[in-house]
Amino acid sequence: MQTVTNDDGHRLLLVKRSSESSLVRDPDTGEESYRPNESLSAVDDPPLAAAADGLAGPVRRAVLACPDDRALGLLVELVDRGPTAAETLTAAYDLCESDLHGLLAEFRAAGLVRETTVAGRPGYAPTDDADTAVERLR
Repeated sequence: MQTVTNDDGHRLLLVKRSSESSLVRDPDTGEESYRPNESLSAVDDPPLAAAADGLAGPVRRAVLACPDDRALGLLVELVDRGPTAAETLTAAYDLCESDLHGLLAEFRAAGLVRETTVAGRPGYAPTDDADTAVERLR
C-alpha cells in the first residue's frame, strides 16, 4: 500500500493501480473510489500513519494514551464521573498511586484530562476531547 494525494492535496491510500486509473481509499471515510492516475501523486507518508490520521483527533489521542483496558476504563470512568478527587480514584480502583498518576500524566499530555480541585482536594476532570473520544468509542 502507498500514500498518494489527489489534485486537491487530500491524502489517500492507494489500494490498486491499473494502467489508467487507481483504486484509492479515503482514510477519513473509508470509502473507496477509482481515480485517474494523472490526478494522483505519490508522497512519502507511511500508509499506516495516513490510515490512522482518518480518526478524529480526540479518538486517536485516547487510543494512543490507553495502553490497556485498565487505562481505557479509567478514562471512561473519569468521563462518566466528571471531576474526581485523586484520593477517590486511588481508593476506588485497583491501581497503585504510582500507576494511577502515570496514567493521568499520559492523559494530561494527550489533552484528555486536566488538573482541578474537588471539594478542596486535588483531582482530575475530563476535557471536552475526552468526552468526545468516549462518546465516539461507545
